[in-house]
Amino acid sequence: MCRLSAITSSEYFSPIENVLALETMKEGHDGSGMGILMKDLGGEFEELKDYPVLSGICSESGLLALNNYMENQGFQLKHVWTPSIHNVIGIQRREHYFARVYQYPRSYLDGPMSEKEDLLMKTRLELRKMGEVDESIIVFSFYPDIITIKEVGDPLQLGEFFGLGDSTLKAKIIFAQGRQNTNYAINLYACHPFFCRVFQL
Repeated sequence: MCRLSAITSSEYFSPIENVLALETMKEGHDGSGMGILMKDLGGEFEELKDYPVLSGICSESGLLALNNYMENQGFQLKHVWTPSIHNVIGIQRREHYFARVYQYPRSYLDGPMSEKEDLLMKTRLELRKMGEVDESIIVFSFYPDIITIKEVGDPLQLGEFFGLGDSTLKAKIIFAQGRQNTNYAINLYACHPFFCRVFQL
């Protein structure tokens, strides 16, 4: 079975705490992936809570396509976080891991949150579609005050790979999964946790 770790705190803490919690449940775990979703962000993101954060992975060509698409849609880049990658045996490094903070397009700045949410969802799906064939763009979430990190490998090794122990990334709510693949090929989109927009009626 997959291993899950959810921590909430009144203080900002590091996602390495969740990774260590997954390690205590490792028996039977085959290390086929890890996903981390962070909410109520601290550190360098603490003053950026109102701006949407695009989380994902891309190649060099994918980054160019992503930048061109976002610029054409009117999004303005405000801040970029990239992990301090360490070489870890068994982890296949990809070209760009990122959490990119954007300002909304000008026409949406004074609009209701429901319109902004529709825009973010459509943008995320379009970017995913753009990179789906060759995995040049992989997008996990696009929403304010949310960061999602995913990669294939053992959680403890991935914690070292991403440098999470020394990272500036912190949050008050963090959910992590150590994935145990059981029935199909490893795919990052199949790795929990998933970002899901919640509709209120």
